[in-house]
Formats: sequence, structure tokens, C-alpha cells
Amino acid sequence: MKIDQALTLLPTVGLEKKSAEKTARDATVSFGETLNQAVKDVNNLQTEADRAVNQMIDGKDVDLHDVMIAAEKAKTSFDLLMEIRNKAISAYQELMRIQV
Repeated sequence: MKIDQALTLLPTVGLEKKSAEKTARDATVSFGETLNQAVKDVNNLQTEADRAVNQMIDGKDVDLHDVMIAAEKAKTSFDLLMEIRNKAISAYQELMRIQV
């Protein structure tokens, strides 16, 4: 291998190490942080749907399809969040029933 080839490979080796460290750091995100981010995402989708509906009501140039898609995204994400909450509560109740 020539020295020029080795020098061109050198910066990419450092990037691979940094990306591996970032991936390891991202993998340690807690369940609470993940759940908190999910709640924020659902809230953002709800806000976007409300904004789209209000724009349509005000007579602004908004496609009905876009309004319906935004509303369905918000509804689906909210339903998913409620199912996650229900499963978490069910798992907690099951843990409380375990006799030690």
C-alpha cells in the first residue's frame, strides 16, 4: 500500500470510531426518555392536525386530503401511545401480583 492510499484511509477510520461511539451512546437512552419523546411527537402531530383543520375552517387554500391525513396520523399515533400505556400498566400490575 502506498503512503497516499494510507493517508486517504486515515480520516475514515476516525469517523467509524466516532459513529460507533455515537451508536453506543444512543443505545443507552432510557425508557422514560423514549416515552417522553413519543408523547412530544404525538403532541406535535395533534397540533399539526389542529392547525390544518383551523386553516380549512378559515377558508385558506388547504386540500381536504391533507387535513384528513394529518388528522388520521394524529389519531393513529395517539391510539398507539394509549396502547403502549395500557401495556405498561398491565405489566406493572402483573409485577405487583408476583409474590416474593
